[in-house]
Amino acid sequence: MSALLHAFQLPSSKNLLGQVPQSTRCRRGRVMATAASAGAGDDGLRKGIAEFYDESSGVWERVWGEHMHHGFYDPHVQAAIADHRSAQIRMIEEALAFAAVPDDPKKKPKKIVDVGCGIGGSSRYLAKKYGAQCQGITLSPVQAQRAASLAAAQGLAEQASFQVADALEQPFPDEEFDLVWSMESGEHMPDKRKFVSELARVAAPGATIIIVTWCHRDLSPSEDSLKPDELKLLNKICNAYYLPAWCSAADYVNIAKSLSLQDIRTTDWSENVAPFWPAVIRSALTWTGFTSLLRSGWKTIKGALVMPLMIEGFKKDLIKFAVITCRKPE
Repeated sequence: MSALLHAFQLPSSKNLLGQVPQSTRCRRGRVMATAASAGAGDDGLRKGIAEFYDESSGVWERVWGEHMHHGFYDPHVQAAIADHRSAQIRMIEEALAFAAVPDDPKKKPKKIVDVGCGIGGSSRYLAKKYGAQCQGITLSPVQAQRAASLAAAQGLAEQASFQVADALEQPFPDEEFDLVWSMESGEHMPDKRKFVSELARVAAPGATIIIVTWCHRDLSPSEDSLKPDELKLLNKICNAYYLPAWCSAADYVNIAKSLSLQDIRTTDWSENVAPFWPAVIRSALTWTGFTSLLRSGWKTIKGALVMPLMIEGFKKDLIKFAVITCRKPE
């Protein structure tokens, strides 16, 4: 969820924040959690997400740089927790390794889509790494403009391009990309099945799909939903970060299976990203971080104040940082 700083047919249900729209429903007849901002419908949710990132992206870049996502750490090696920007790069490399994306010049990806691209950090990194063409999409006009400016400044304007577009209605032809990348954007999607369906639609035969996203814990066979206190905690987080329904990694696996995707794998990297949260909180207490927050606006400040709830959710084994990879059949 770069917002941290960034379904199946189911019957209706209510959560602590009121009636839930059809598009936010998830798994086995129960809504997991939804933001109040989603109550106005998907258009209101999209508007809220765009405004949140229009407002907060500059703060993030000033403090954390161009990669608007968490770092990957060896949680039990204290010396490895110092360099947070290197940890963000490692997150990208670990995701590529987990998905077994080839480095072989004959097999490496040539066309990549970055879904929920932020200010284009992953897009530019992947374009340079593979010598590929990368197209990024975001709901935020501010992000798209900044991503393009950074690409030009880094000599990548011909390789990395960016536009404002909805991940659920991507402006690309079928079977266009041989690597489909989504880093901490899936949690913003109000219809998880449509989200994965779009990723699969734009994937070329044999293409790899990588989803790195925030989820809640998997439900046990005896559970129909999360516990009331768990839903209450998630709803507080949703309100701050413009999130619709949460789902589990198991839900993503079931969606991928229903779409006949292959080589489906998932892993939980919650412990590997946990050191990033205290670092973000500490950064807000620095002069640069504090003054940047004050200048940014209320949406960003509200998001920063909710950060401790993410830590609480992790400690309670409720919130998971999940990686889901799969491949489109050839």
